Amino acid sequence: MNEVIRHRRSELGMSQGDLAAKVGVDRRQIRRYEAGETQPTLSVAKTIARALGITIDELAGDETHRIDLTGDWWACWQSWKDGVEVINPHEVRMSQRGDNVEIVAVTRGTPLEGGGYTWQGEMRVWDNEVLMGWYVANEAAVRSKGTLYFKLHQHGINAVGRWVGLSYDGPIISGWSALAQTKDEVVALMDKLKADEKVSAS
Repeated sequence: MNEVIRHRRSELGMSQGDLAAKVGVDRRQIRRYEAGETQPTLSVAKTIARALGITIDELAGDETHRIDLTGDWWACWQSWKDGVEVINPHEVRMSQRGDNVEIVAVTRGTPLEGGGYTWQGEMRVWDNEVLMGWYVANEAAVRSKGTLYFKLHQHGINAVGRWVGLSYDGPIISGWSALAQTKDEVVALMDKLKADEKVSAS
């Protein structure tokens, strides 16, 4: 348990004082737990697990199969500009700390005048199944911002979902979105989402 507390706290960028404040104990008590000098009571262990975003079983040292999405990815978005569909594959970089994922667009994919822009966002992994979060354009001339919802592949190798937010063509717009390791794969996922939508609509 002491190794789990120390590793997870470090992974989340928390100090011993930060964790102590969340748990409601003295910082010295966290130091003792991490040094293996003492074990927390069950009620304190539950609070520590919640503060660290893990289960009580994980805190006790049971092996976890947490997906790690850190790395260079491709994102693809279905959007519209002046009523014309725009499919925009571009490179993104994801950095994961615990269940929290920061995502930053590295390229536009589509030129700015065609509706492309760079953006950033934050998401959270839920039960290794779902990614939920938000995005916002990081170019001053672009107003786009909104929410993201992705269903993760069981091995974390790709994800498909939808975005909802402000866009060129209206205050609230939604479209398909996908994440994958390569451009070809992300475009193929987008094509499948659109094809499946046509089949279900007919």
